[in-house]
Amino acid sequence: MNSNIIPASALKPQFTLTTAAADNSPSEVRLIGQSRVRDAFKLLSNTHDQHMYLADYSGCNRKNIIRALVETEGVFVDKNLVLTGNGTAWCEQSDKQQLLAAKQTTHQYLSGTIKKHDLIGRYDERTKHYRAGALANCHYLFICADSIWKRETLWELLLEILDKKEYQVHSSLPPIALNCKIILIGSSNQYGHCWLGEPIFANLFPLLGELLNEVDLNEVPLAHYNQWLDCILEDISLTIDDPARLALLEYSARLADHQQRLSLMSINIEQLLVQASTYSQQTHIDEKAFRLSIDMFNQRHNASEKLSEQNFDDLFINLPTQDEIIGQINGLTVIENAEYSYGEPARITASVHYGDGEVADIERKSELGGNIHAKGMMILSSCLYRIFGKDAPLHLNANIVFEQSYQEIDGDSASLAEYCSLISAISEKPIKQSIAATGAIDQFGNVQAIGGVNEKIEGFFKLCQRRGLTGHQGVIIPCSNMQQLNLHQSVINAVNEGQFTLYQVKHIDEAAEILMQTPAGTADQDNQFPNDSLYGLVQTRLEGLAGYQEEEKSFFVRLREKLSFSS
Repeated sequence: MNSNIIPASALKPQFTLTTAAADNSPSEVRLIGQSRVRDAFKLLSNTHDQHMYLADYSGCNRKNIIRALVETEGVFVDKNLVLTGNGTAWCEQSDKQQLLAAKQTTHQYLSGTIKKHDLIGRYDERTKHYRAGALANCHYLFICADSIWKRETLWELLLEILDKKEYQVHSSLPPIALNCKIILIGSSNQYGHCWLGEPIFANLFPLLGELLNEVDLNEVPLAHYNQWLDCILEDISLTIDDPARLALLEYSARLADHQQRLSLMSINIEQLLVQASTYSQQTHIDEKAFRLSIDMFNQRHNASEKLSEQNFDDLFINLPTQDEIIGQINGLTVIENAEYSYGEPARITASVHYGDGEVADIERKSELGGNIHAKGMMILSSCLYRIFGKDAPLHLNANIVFEQSYQEIDGDSASLAEYCSLISAISEKPIKQSIAATGAIDQFGNVQAIGGVNEKIEGFFKLCQRRGLTGHQGVIIPCSNMQQLNLHQSVINAVNEGQFTLYQVKHIDEAAEILMQTPAGTADQDNQFPNDSLYGLVQTRLEGLAGYQEEEKSFFVRLREKLSFSS
């Protein structure tokens, strides 16, 4: 068996359901894998005048995280806001006549349209009564960073309050002392912009807590993650059977893009479970209902993908998936929309001719290639020179292009395919069009990991499936991407039946040998490859372009040499 072939058992994560005693409170379960955030919040609770920025992620249920943090790490000291001779102060006991406000709640979350009085409260001149705002009412105040930054004056007011540790509500009242922990909650990018753009921000918000959007099963037991899922199910009053739970774990691993990691995007998971319950019209979800909800989600978002498939089926896009062609290979790309991504094959071609050694990137020259793609092309050139240009320059020019590509291309994941198409063009050895390839390369020929490996494989598989599986089709991926495999069951079934093959490679030579069915060859001490090897054919062609090949001697030259030797 070819050692590069990936077995079907490695094409998706494998989970075994176990039960564990619920030794943690629901709030601690909701904070699974968030030790760094809990540490930051604990510091917040036990230090003075240090506030916190909580960096969350898309799909995070903010309110559940906030409640869990306050319940597990919150420290509450009941104090009352009273008038004193010099102003205001927070005291544990107070005279009722001097009382202005008291802590009413453990925490509050402000988002959306935030008003000034939401923060500091308001003073009624008619009744001479102070109605406290969130800063006086609660122990912990969580504020949506995006919401308050939209109100520039309110943002400046908040910074001023934190800096002075007091705030003025009305001229009839003395400044009110601050006794509240502030937690801004937003994205990591917003935190970075604020840190760099606001000189005072770093002093006021020295504590950073970054929420992780996934857990590593090497660090967190699967049973603990199942308890986290149970909290979500309890929130939406649903139950799930074991086969459906296994399918849910596979979906979670797909969200995390790793076989040993599971997603913490609770909103995405919750929404999908609710949809599954709606399709099945019951509160108990089985595997069929859950997988249907995934299929229907994809169907609602795949209009662009279906249009792309139609272009291939109508042959508007020329992309052969059979026979062998010199200098042409099927690469793989990922089309990303805001909420959905899918794989799309791309035909990559290379042509060579005599020149000064330039490997031209037509995408870059036509301003359709991004910087990372240009970098990948430079690495490809360097790799080529490392093998064949150690002793002399290469006397060839090459052009590489993504055929029928009309939008910008970026990334280096096509470097492996581009290299193989170039080797094919030089050696004039044809490439099997039934096998697509994806992978980045370094200067030493090592094949490196790429993104979107599942989408790329499934994109090429769907095309082959529509045209008819022959047993000769497949995809080459980097070995380092095997831990990310989480493929649709239809792909796994085809692999099991021998109708589709996946290959993993660590070096460019392995990919070239699979695609061109010829040993790459090993150089001798003079850096010469065997004549019948792939690289030997490349070397012969390069020497021909350089004019190094010995010309056949004429009859008179050979006769003269013979007579000269005889004398």
